[in-house]
Amino acid sequence: MSSAVGAAPVRHAATPPTPEQPHRRRSYRLGRWDIKYSPYLYVAPFFLLFGVFGLFPVLYTVYVSLFEYDLLSGSKEFVGLENYRVLLDDSQFWNAAYNTFGMFVLSTVPQLVVALMIANLLNRQMRARTLFRMGILIPNITSVAAVGIIFALIFADRYGLVNWLLGTVGVDPIAWRDNRYASWFAVAFMVDWRWTGYNALIYLGAMQAIPRDLYESASLDGASTWRQFWKITVPLIRPTILFTIIISTIGGLQIFTEPLMYGYGLIRGGASNEFQTLAMYIYERTFTGNFEYGSGAAMSWLLFLMIVIFALINFAMVRRSVKGEQK
Repeated sequence: MSSAVGAAPVRHAATPPTPEQPHRRRSYRLGRWDIKYSPYLYVAPFFLLFGVFGLFPVLYTVYVSLFEYDLLSGSKEFVGLENYRVLLDDSQFWNAAYNTFGMFVLSTVPQLVVALMIANLLNRQMRARTLFRMGILIPNITSVAAVGIIFALIFADRYGLVNWLLGTVGVDPIAWRDNRYASWFAVAFMVDWRWTGYNALIYLGAMQAIPRDLYESASLDGASTWRQFWKITVPLIRPTILFTIIISTIGGLQIFTEPLMYGYGLIRGGASNEFQTLAMYIYERTFTGNFEYGSGAAMSWLLFLMIVIFALINFAMVRRSVKGEQK
């Protein structure tokens, strides 16, 4: 059968859309919006809280530091950078900074080294390993006020446990609160006792993520346990070590409660400010005496900058050591 030449093409009627098609398109758009925008909604509460309770106080502190602000009268006069200039000429500010950095070094370095050694021991096969892992965290969950009171009695100038032990071996008693470096040691010992176990558990978690095959291969090659620790364990947990260094830097430079309780609650930190830290001096200038809110804000901002600088220095040193080993 032949068809007619030039016949018009047959046109089929358009199929009417089913009720399900608009619903599918709508669901598709909602799915795309969910994938694209829902992550921002999930993280928004954190950033809102951080903006209100974190970022705003920091920015407001910068603003207040430019004024001579009296908390009692509420009077406020713009003075620019005068508060910073006065602080840089303040001998007590530099004394507090010296005390802070001294106690920070005495507490942070031994603390992280001992924590690393303890974590390495707990990472081995030993009896009652779980009990020891739980036990080293007990100092960290103890109230810092209770720890401060107990150590204040242990390092008491008269009838203290440490001086009694020194007396049993013929050593003269030490004036723990009247000597700058003795007070540093006492406060640092308190901090080390409280936080060493916490850092050890962090290191232990990082060590357990290292494949056991690496240690087995090193053992077959004749590497000793000590060499495996320095050549395998330490390099592979270096990011964790950097994390603990930065966290310890932040906490160490903000130390407040331990020296305060060690000095029986006196904000001056000894008769001649032997162990007064920057945080204690900020509190003294802001909430006692003349209630110098602007000066306290300027000091807080300087402390914040010091923490940032030290954290960046630590990061750069660790990163440089990593590149040196890679070469």
